[in-house]
Amino acid sequence: MSDIEKLANDQANPVPDLIRAAIIHYQFETIHPFLDGNGRVGRLLITLYLVSQGILKRPILYLSDFFERNKNLYYDNLMRARTHNDINQWLKFFLTGVIETSIKGVSTFDGIMQIQRSLDDRLKPLAGRAAGARLVIDELYKNQITNASKVESIIGKSSVSAYKLIADLEKLEILKEITGGQRSRSYVFKEYLELFK
Repeated sequence: MSDIEKLANDQANPVPDLIRAAIIHYQFETIHPFLDGNGRVGRLLITLYLVSQGILKRPILYLSDFFERNKNLYYDNLMRARTHNDINQWLKFFLTGVIETSIKGVSTFDGIMQIQRSLDDRLKPLAGRAAGARLVIDELYKNQITNASKVESIIGKSSVSAYKLIADLEKLEILKEITGGQRSRSYVFKEYLELFK
């Protein structure tokens, strides 16, 4: 663990930060210091290291999905580095994950921007209720599931107004009802959630 700390903080050795993050992750997974949670902590170390170096402004590089989808290759490459001293293969695999994850992230961001532009156009027919709709949508970016009482609270109006706004947002295909019941209905910002599948 001391060697990992030295590697992470060694400014004299000009190793590119992504390579350094890959080695830190590999070393941590090889040491396997805990009885449980090594994978989560190891993946978290990647992101925390890149944030600490200013490579990422926020912890948005989610390599866990890539590792999970390629679980056998992930373990094989870690093991190959240990058993055959083939760190290059591990680095290639890791960097492939960074590339794929980054491309997916850019695509998701573009999708969010397209949704925002389309919402501006779709909300125009609501005229006076558009301001309330925008408040609800802003909240939906934070929490994609809502209900009438939440909408009522967000817009600061009666439950009747909340239900009318929900009906409008359903017609505009912004909200989709997910409970199937007549009471205590919940709605999802489906178009936004679809970007993350």
